[in-house]
Amino acid sequence: MTTTTATAAGLRLEEITPGNLEAAIGIRVRPDQEFAVEPVVKSLAEAYVHPGTAWPRLIVDEDRPVGFVMAFLDIDWNLDGSVIRSGLWRLNIAADEQGRGYGRFAVESVAAEIRRRGGKELYVTWHEGQSGPADFYLGLGFRTNGELSEGETVGVLELA
Repeated sequence: MTTTTATAAGLRLEEITPGNLEAAIGIRVRPDQEFAVEPVVKSLAEAYVHPGTAWPRLIVDEDRPVGFVMAFLDIDWNLDGSVIRSGLWRLNIAADEQGRGYGRFAVESVAAEIRRRGGKELYVTWHEGQSGPADFYLGLGFRTNGELSEGETVGVLELA
């Protein structure tokens, strides 16, 4: 059974299925943003090898695929069992669809899923740089926590 998250505005998240796989892997960010996010096909491969912790979804507006989001749920952050976290793993908004609120919708949807599972914080990492997503995440209320993960800035959003 396919799970769909919907809003009154016509935006929804869809599980990745054989029927929408090509649309998902066709999502491309702007060329100047490619340094900051992996392509969707890599995310789907990672989801395949991390079943149960990866939560990949296609972002759809009415009938148009506009982006891709993948959350990580209850992962062992330090690989020693001492820190369990959930958050945003990937966010790819199609180059010609940016600036329309799809990224905000995706982050809010991930936050809702983490809250539904009892989580209190949403983590994200980002590459710094002129075309990087720092301003986007900070504008949504994420704060840096002083950590780096594989060279990326770690941000956290408290979930009420």
